[in-house]
Amino acid sequence: MHDLFIFYDIHSRLYGKIKTVCPTGYPMVRVQTKNISGGDYSVRYGLIKKANFISRPNRFTAHVLLDGREEMVHVRNTGRCREILKEGTPVILEASKNPLRKTGYSLISAYKGDRLINIDSQVPNAVVQEALKASQINEFGSLQAVLREVTYGNSRFDLYFEDKEKKGFIEVKGVTLEVDGTAMFPDAPTERGAKHVMEMVKAVEGGFLGYILFLIQMDGVHCFTPNRKMDGRFASALCYAEERGVKILAYDSHVTENEITIGSPVKVIL
Repeated sequence: MHDLFIFYDIHSRLYGKIKTVCPTGYPMVRVQTKNISGGDYSVRYGLIKKANFISRPNRFTAHVLLDGREEMVHVRNTGRCREILKEGTPVILEASKNPLRKTGYSLISAYKGDRLINIDSQVPNAVVQEALKASQINEFGSLQAVLREVTYGNSRFDLYFEDKEKKGFIEVKGVTLEVDGTAMFPDAPTERGAKHVMEMVKAVEGGFLGYILFLIQMDGVHCFTPNRKMDGRFASALCYAEERGVKILAYDSHVTENEITIGSPVKVIL
């Protein structure tokens, strides 16, 4: 067991959503941590159903053909996904456990030819967190702590990690756009994306390690590159961040209809 000194919201729990604030003046809490490597590191879904995509009237919902009838479902991704969600495309739905919800299912993945692409924008952080806990990302090795939704100064990052020799932050970006074997981010202009990258530069300047990790939510891609045509500002920010010491990583994923697991490193071309 090891002692880790952090500032955190006492109503949160370790490995859950933890708000960490680094400036002085906040009460310091001693948290006992343990080595968290090993174990199963897949993220699994509950009850799933197959359907066919019909249309998407807005960012949040879609119409699908399910068991011979048209059904409105929640789309767990507010991005465009136009290259994926086309009429007739086979899609995978997860049944909701909330009987009061307006939609009974969430659209979590879709086929593009023979390739299944997970489009769930809520899952990348969990996939990376589980992989870190199981020591499945070579750049980090075995860690003592992995914390979610961590605040540093005026910035909030997806993950904080620490062991005896290093500590730092990770911003995770889910990638669903693929063109001719190249994975790209973003698929739509994103002001927040460039902002997050520049905030990571500040964390590195403050003495922390900083990583931007692109989780490609499919397998079979050859490389990753920022989508300059869609958002040149984000691409420029990413190049600047690398020059300032932020590490840029990309990993693909093993995707099945009810599971997603981190895969192998993918070449990054900036």
